[in-house]
Amino acid sequence: MSPIRALIDREALRANLRTLRRAAQGARVMAVIKANAYGHGITDVAATLASGDAESRADAYAVARLDEALELRAAGIHSPIVLLEGVFDAGQLAEAARHALEIVVHDESQLAWLEAYSGAHAFKIWLKVDTGMNRLGFRPEQLSAVHQRLTRLRVPLAELRLMTHLARADELEVDMTAAQVARFETLRSHWPGTPPVTSIGNSAGILFWPAARGQWVRPGISLYGVSPSAARDATSLGLAPVMSLDSRVVALRRVPAGETVGYGGSWQARRESRIAIVAAGYGDGVPRHLPSGTPVLIDGVRAPLAGRVSMDMIAVDVTDLPTTTCGSVARLWGPGLPVEEIAAAAGTIAYEVLCGVSRRVVREWV
Repeated sequence: MSPIRALIDREALRANLRTLRRAAQGARVMAVIKANAYGHGITDVAATLASGDAESRADAYAVARLDEALELRAAGIHSPIVLLEGVFDAGQLAEAARHALEIVVHDESQLAWLEAYSGAHAFKIWLKVDTGMNRLGFRPEQLSAVHQRLTRLRVPLAELRLMTHLARADELEVDMTAAQVARFETLRSHWPGTPPVTSIGNSAGILFWPAARGQWVRPGISLYGVSPSAARDATSLGLAPVMSLDSRVVALRRVPAGETVGYGGSWQARRESRIAIVAAGYGDGVPRHLPSGTPVLIDGVRAPLAGRVSMDMIAVDVTDLPTTTCGSVARLWGPGLPVEEIAAAAGTIAYEVLCGVSRRVVREWV
């Protein structure tokens, strides 16, 4: 059995949802659990957020693709599930109907499949409008024609809702978010008939832009205890880390001054050094490009990475930690060592680091 474990804190996850629900001020919460719940385990996260008190239960789940939704249904998750990328062909549309999935419609091809659909299921559709992201969604000038086509389907829709996605909500001094919201609200106010239910806010929208929420919000990274903006740390937002990536020291080495450690000899001992070898590497999801000096918690005390990250191991300079032994706990990130700090050291973002935790790492719920 490998010593590396991703410890997932159920109460931290629920507490984060409660915090986000308060920030959303009455909006319903669609928990984003795509990409294996950002590396935390999609079915376990969904089951955790389907239980507990009302404030810590998700109202719906959002995934990117059909296979993720089918995994949830197979695990007994009966809550509403939204396919954020919609369906990719007519066969997937039929599967979505079979499993009562809500679908995002953002492209002409998806409209055509709906028009050709001959089944009896009345879909609940999220119509996506592009207010400036320029990724998915119909442009505002297309919306009227798209709406008309959706009202003429063979099987009337169960409900038509409206959504958009924010491009720069994590940048608190940039006015693009306000412009996107204003554009979206103009479209909603000119909607023929009763204005539709809406969803705007991602994690940054919920926490930093009160006008950018809608009746449904879609928290992703913040659910897992990570700040969506470099301008604010997670603790100040009332968020707690959900994942701790922990392993153990499996060997201790004495390295004379002047000798090097690891591939490429990129780290050289300036003094006689004591090096701890930890069973964790890029095969587990530790970013390969972490530089020497990146902190690792050894029995709760920071010690610097020494040399390159290997597939299965890292080396840590514990010369100044004389009590380190084989079996000492090594934390790669978690409470005491924010994943945001590790991501910054690797030149990436916390999203990528968390999503990169490999399947061979056992998730333990605590």
